[in-house]
Amino acid sequence: MSATKGSSRFSTIGLVTAWYSSNIGVLLLNKYLLSNYGFKYPIFLTMCHMTACSLLSYIAIAWMKMVPMQTIRSRVQFMKISALSLVFCASVVSGNISLRYLPVSFNQAIGATTPFFTAVFAYLMTFKREAWLTYITLIPVVTGVIIASGGEPSFHLFGFIICIAATAARALKSVLQGILLSSEGEKLNSMNLLLYMAPIAVVLLLPATLFMEENVVGITLALARKDIRIVWYLLFNSALAYFVNLTNFLVTKHTSALTLQVLGNAKGAVAVVVSILIFRNPVSVTGMLGYTLTVIGVLLYSEAKKRSK
Repeated sequence: MSATKGSSRFSTIGLVTAWYSSNIGVLLLNKYLLSNYGFKYPIFLTMCHMTACSLLSYIAIAWMKMVPMQTIRSRVQFMKISALSLVFCASVVSGNISLRYLPVSFNQAIGATTPFFTAVFAYLMTFKREAWLTYITLIPVVTGVIIASGGEPSFHLFGFIICIAATAARALKSVLQGILLSSEGEKLNSMNLLLYMAPIAVVLLLPATLFMEENVVGITLALARKDIRIVWYLLFNSALAYFVNLTNFLVTKHTSALTLQVLGNAKGAVAVVVSILIFRNPVSVTGMLGYTLTVIGVLLYSEAKKRSK
């Protein structure tokens, strides 16, 4: 019995490590490609991610049978998934664009305000009221980002606005998912949802890439002739983008919702520390205090949500 418990604990630790590594890895590699390396094509990069997610999702579900395949049952359900995919695209593309202008540390501080936007959208779209204490805990979440913005040495207004948009779109997707796929017949697990959302995302991103990032394929091929590493960077980065989703699904399966929330908050802090060590971007005491206040607010928000249930 104890041996089984021990192996279960080790497998959970292994999954959490893989989840952290893939999450932080894809974030840092995105930053390196879009900012340091000079690959200025965030829409094409997102399309590469979605292409990898489409192929690897199909392999994992249809061939490897990691989870049972769920089918789309109606045109209405397909339209709902398409709407989710559009918001998902907006969130990922905006997040990638913001990395061109902002350091990862500040990007993560803004991303930590997701609960604030989730509460706002849940109230506006479903009229769902939270307990008053839950709303109070959102004050330090927002205040922390305002303080961090004032103390950020690398502040960039356009990058900040785009990052806020990415965070809001991420929150909107989670609220929309709860509304659109709420009936038992339409619910999909995250692996199957990705299987259907990723190809739709590729179809949506293709015209945007061709229109907004002219001749990106030709430029990438020319770049590959000079430096073959760009091909490996894109392939590895795209595969990592899928493993973020896979490990997130597996960690969710092996832990409780609260543990996942705490791990998610800690992951943001780890990403901040690692990015500062790698990119050596300047940070201020005010900025770090602001980010710390936001993280404390998110933890208080999680606790308040748990108590109100």
